[in-house]
Amino acid sequence: MTIPTNQSGPSEIDRGTLTHIDDHGRAHMVDVMAKALTRRVALARCTVVTGADATKVLTEATDGPNVVEGARFAGIQAAKQTSSLIPLCHPIRIDGVHVDVTVDVHRIEISAVTEIVERTGVEMEALTACAVAALTLVKALIDVDPEASVEDLTLWQKSGGRSGNWERHGPGGRLTRTLAPTKASTGESDITQPAGTMEASDRQDR
Repeated sequence: MTIPTNQSGPSEIDRGTLTHIDDHGRAHMVDVMAKALTRRVALARCTVVTGADATKVLTEATDGPNVVEGARFAGIQAAKQTSSLIPLCHPIRIDGVHVDVTVDVHRIEISAVTEIVERTGVEMEALTACAVAALTLVKALIDVDPEASVEDLTLWQKSGGRSGNWERHGPGGRLTRTLAPTKASTGESDITQPAGTMEASDRQDR
């Protein structure tokens, strides 16, 4: 499953006001009723770093459960439970979750893609899937390596909704717009802002 990245000129994402805080400084859930139902996809990644030989500890054992598959399952379940874990996330029905785990000697790469047709984004679900899959692996490694850590939990791509398509280019890169939203992609009556601008309503697009 891939996210379209047709180009309309990369631009930095706007670091605007917090949409989950109202004018009086109180937490509130963003109202998404006015938004159109659109296909939304998000990709997140993270890495588990360990001093142990992860290939040996996690993949060569034959007398116990499949730890890698257990981590994938935990990530999928976590994506479905995100609204119970993260305050103010909308409860949404996930249409697709794909969690991949790649084990190297001292690094375990985890990626999660979440997909939905909804009024709100699915980024937090992808990030939660990665985080819980990673923590499941840390739990498996903790006896042989108490210093095992989760690093670089990051959103890499998002598409759908009012803010258009966004992609991160390389580790440490900024999240930049690759395709501005249009009438067809948002289901709304007018073409929205061109690439490079984000209104407050865009930033509500989790």
